[in-house]
Amino acid sequence: MIVENKAFPMFSPVGDSALLLELDGTISPEINARVHSLSFEMGNNPLNGVCEWVPGYSSLLVIYDPMERTIAEIEHWVRDCLEASSREIVLSNKEIIIPVHYGGEYGPDLDFVAAYHHISKEEVVRRHTKGVYRVGMMGFTPGFPYLMGLDPALATPRLETPRIRVPAGSVGIAGEQTGIYPLESPGGWQIIGRTKKKLFDPENAPHFLLSPGDIVRFMPLMLGNK
Repeated sequence: MIVENKAFPMFSPVGDSALLLELDGTISPEINARVHSLSFEMGNNPLNGVCEWVPGYSSLLVIYDPMERTIAEIEHWVRDCLEASSREIVLSNKEIIIPVHYGGEYGPDLDFVAAYHHISKEEVVRRHTKGVYRVGMMGFTPGFPYLMGLDPALATPRLETPRIRVPAGSVGIAGEQTGIYPLESPGGWQIIGRTKKKLFDPENAPHFLLSPGDIVRFMPLMLGNK
């Protein structure tokens, strides 16, 4: 998606306690890397009154206490962090391996994805596990990672009719993205496999297995493997 006729970076108030920074109108690994580098810099230079910030694909939302800070102060802080982070892009080097059972009851849409691209199921798995993915952002449900780096040859439309229930751990494809359902929930992604890895644990800290900027690799499992 491309947003035209806008000057970036662009700052916009969101209610009375949040500020939205849009770095660009495009979604790309380069822009996403800038977002996460900025997030890293903000973590190294915290500001009292800032409650949290949420990185997106090409934007970052800062939530603050309006009783402690004005929106002008927040924008000034973000601009300083943006300038510092632009000098050197710093990204997470944390890498997580996700073992996945592909196909069958675990991946009911693997056959469709293979037929859609006129390749074998084995080739879908090979291409999916060959990729090196970076968590572009989190959302939808707690711990759901939107992963950038899918082979364009595997880009597949969402289901025409979403499922009412998608099991926790399901690995899916939607357009040019791949992701993992941390909880059982409704969903319209093409499900090609499932992992037993727990992505969200509300009982123990850290609650999330993955964080924005992390690197993810998928490892195929044979049936019967743990």
